[in-house]
Amino acid sequence: MPIIEMHLLEGRSVEKKRKAVAAVTAALVASLEVPAETVRILITEHSSENFSVAGVTVGQRNEAAGK
Repeated sequence: MPIIEMHLLEGRSVEKKRKAVAAVTAALVASLEVPAETVRILITEHSSENFSVAGVTVGQRNEAAGK
């Protein structure tokens, strides 16, 4: 039973998240040859201040870019 964890920044629509989990499920079914019913996907959403790259939060990057 594959268990996939997806960590995303907040703000994506329910529709986009549903499309993503459907696509990931299909990829696992094809590549691992497992039934779709055994695929588990956990989505954890993070605020821009709780996600950083190279020591700078996404919030800081957005501020610097004028977003």
